[in-house]
Amino acid sequence: MLSPARVKPPRPLMQIFRPQVIIGGLPGFLPKLRAFGGLTLPKAALDATPETLGRMGTLEVRLARKAHEVRKAQKLRYHVFYEEMSAVADATTMLARRDIDPFDAICDHLFVIDHAAKSWKHGGKPAVVGTYRLLRQEIAERHGGFYSANEFDVGSLLARHRGSRFLELGRSCVLPPYRNKRTVELLWHGIWTYVLRHHLDVLIGCASLEGTDPDRLALPLSFLHHFARASEPWLTHAVPRRYVEMNRMPRRAIDRKAALHALPPLIKGYLRLGASIGDGAVIDRQFGTTDVLIVLPVSAINTRYIEHFGAGADRHAA
Repeated sequence: MLSPARVKPPRPLMQIFRPQVIIGGLPGFLPKLRAFGGLTLPKAALDATPETLGRMGTLEVRLARKAHEVRKAQKLRYHVFYEEMSAVADATTMLARRDIDPFDAICDHLFVIDHAAKSWKHGGKPAVVGTYRLLRQEIAERHGGFYSANEFDVGSLLARHRGSRFLELGRSCVLPPYRNKRTVELLWHGIWTYVLRHHLDVLIGCASLEGTDPDRLALPLSFLHHFARASEPWLTHAVPRRYVEMNRMPRRAIDRKAALHALPPLIKGYLRLGASIGDGAVIDRQFGTTDVLIVLPVSAINTRYIEHFGAGADRHAA
């Protein structure tokens, strides 16, 4: 398999398939082929970020550098989203047994490996146990836009904060035995190192509640609407054709303790960090989820969390 740095299609072909820069579009034909092979774009492959971003015991967090590492992250996502959860695979996804979409080719892939758990399917190499997908604004704008812009009006948010640099987080998943504080902290240590290195200002992304019936999710959705809604400068809305009302219960009727218990750990983690939620939810029938938009300005992150998961991250920053 050729390394990403050596895969350079002739420039005219790139121009033929390259899409217009439209927030909310999709990467073009070549990124789709690259995503299937696990190849990232040359810029991502040649980025000078250190190979290792942090370690905790036998666990290590790093960025994917090679095609086979991206494919491992896609296989992990398939296991969690399609085998454990309720995502519906098309024929290509089922055949590949990997969760693949065109954005894989333009994103950086953060993953956690466990050196104590060897994957015999991959020559006894350390197993990939957690992953996150990272997409910087300048990369998104060159290749069709952010993934989340297909569900939320991200364009208006970017327009209101032209001086800020955005990072989209997505496709977060961790194997069941590793869904603990240690793994989550290591992932966030890697994210924070990445944020510092690239001088990023705002984190955004879709976060999911399992299920596609908003009435069954009335309690957590209403809680997010009344108690975690973004302030006006940071508020943006679900796209009109997909908008689902989150305000399904009056504020006074909400049992806050029960609502917090009903929220997925990932969303609760974002809220602890200082994130807020956009207006309106979106049903994602492929993944069997109801999505909300997370908005987290770096300046709003609780300082005690920065001091905790950011310890030592500045060593890896430019």
